[in-house]
Amino acid sequence: MKRKLKRIAILFLALALAGLALAGCGGGSKQQAADQQTGSSGQGQQLTPVKLTMTTWSGYGPLFLARDKGFFKKHGLDVQLIVIQGLGERKQALAGNQVDGIATTLDIETQIVAAGIPLKQIWALDDSYGGDGILAKPEIKTIKDLKGKNVAYDFGTASHILLLSILAKNGMTENDIHHVQMSASDAGSTFVAGKVDAAVTWEPWLSKAVKENKGNLLATSKETPGLIMDTVALRSDWADKHPQALQAMVDALAEAMQYWESNKAEANAIMAKGLGIKQEEFESNLQTLRLFNLAQNKEMFGTADKPGTLYTSLQQAIDFGFNNKVIKSKPDAKAMIDPTFVNRAKI
Repeated sequence: MKRKLKRIAILFLALALAGLALAGCGGGSKQQAADQQTGSSGQGQQLTPVKLTMTTWSGYGPLFLARDKGFFKKHGLDVQLIVIQGLGERKQALAGNQVDGIATTLDIETQIVAAGIPLKQIWALDDSYGGDGILAKPEIKTIKDLKGKNVAYDFGTASHILLLSILAKNGMTENDIHHVQMSASDAGSTFVAGKVDAAVTWEPWLSKAVKENKGNLLATSKETPGLIMDTVALRSDWADKHPQALQAMVDALAEAMQYWESNKAEANAIMAKGLGIKQEEFESNLQTLRLFNLAQNKEMFGTADKPGTLYTSLQQAIDFGFNNKVIKSKPDAKAMIDPTFVNRAKI
């Protein structure tokens, strides 16, 4: 009888201990789920949610690196990177407050501000350094040979700016060619299909056309450094309410770039995965653009009293848009650039 009671007592004790263990495991799962729902970092820190939209341009790789290596989270941010390829859809997302900011070129940011959605640029990501260019059929050897030819390009965009700049260097104007309107990607595919004489497009179409002997690469953005530049810009109404988040974003991107400079193989793999491309393709694309670190950002942003080179590039984009009737009024370049955060950044 005593043995029987002893066995029963041991059984109850075992069940009680098992119950405690299950409760502990269940409690941990519930807490983890709660942390995910509230945006907690796991250390009691509430993360500030930020939604950014962009395309899959390789110059935006540092955003994925900052997210996937945890630099955004480390600095108190829950950053969602929302890929929207269509320009119209990206503009609508900003206008409808579906996103808080955008990574894009200066000319697009100019159009957005001119349309009544103020933006503040806080970080320069990259500039095209051969990633954009002008392709032409094999029999067209020089820019001057484009006279009277059908050239596919996207009016009012970075492709248009590049074309006008290259034409001007060769004593030509837009009136010397026949414009065929289409996006940069469509211009590339249409050219490779042999349906236009020339195209202003970007990678991978430039390399593809040359590799397949479809034509000549007459000029690239390497001849116009700083002309096609991408920055991170936040809606001004959101930015004014979240100055700490802006500083955190800049600090995280600065740290991500520092990490990339010391760990390129790993960082490139992370960025390629985020962009949805192979690492080899991403590293090939890096040969045609320049990613900017904190020191370069400080130089480009300058200060409120002494604006840097970013101001010059932005003013050029504004003048281009206005002179070509892409925008109806000129935004204030200084109001679009906030040098505060890159100058306060520490890594």
